[in-house]
Amino acid sequence: MAGSAKQIFSKIQQTNNVSKGTLYVVNRNPRNLERLRLAYKVDGYHLERPVRNFWHRLELNASKKYVTAKLVHFVNGPVIECSTNEWALKRHLYKGNDFTAFITLGKVFASRCLDAGLTEVRCDFIPSTGKKVDLFLRTVEESGICLKEPNRIRPAYSWDMHRPEKPWEVME
Repeated sequence: MAGSAKQIFSKIQQTNNVSKGTLYVVNRNPRNLERLRLAYKVDGYHLERPVRNFWHRLELNASKKYVTAKLVHFVNGPVIECSTNEWALKRHLYKGNDFTAFITLGKVFASRCLDAGLTEVRCDFIPSTGKKVDLFLRTVEESGICLKEPNRIRPAYSWDMHRPEKPWEVME
């Protein structure tokens, strides 16, 4: 067992070392372009509901007994799912769809998103004061998740009047 752990550790060290004289590094993370705000977003039509212009969207489904929160990727479908029907949450709740359940679900959902490295999510809900959904959204925001995705950086063309500064370029 220890021999295999040493082999794994040495393999990780080999892959993390960048040799001297290397001009670039290839990042094989499939979501890297989304994090850099360069990935393509499907636009769809402006009258479509629900809209398709997102990388990750928050969905909240409430039934008579339970509440489910999902993080949906525009290509791969559900990435993160959290429900008050799960035993780990259900055993700490009095009811599966009361105010406390929405607050607890928001905390757990936000921690799972942060564990996965997702900090920006598109949310199409319109919160109304004092409602359960508003408590859920406020809890998610307080836990560190931004409920608005950043805009995609589009390539600048020669005929564009304004060329926005790219976030990775430092002009000092």
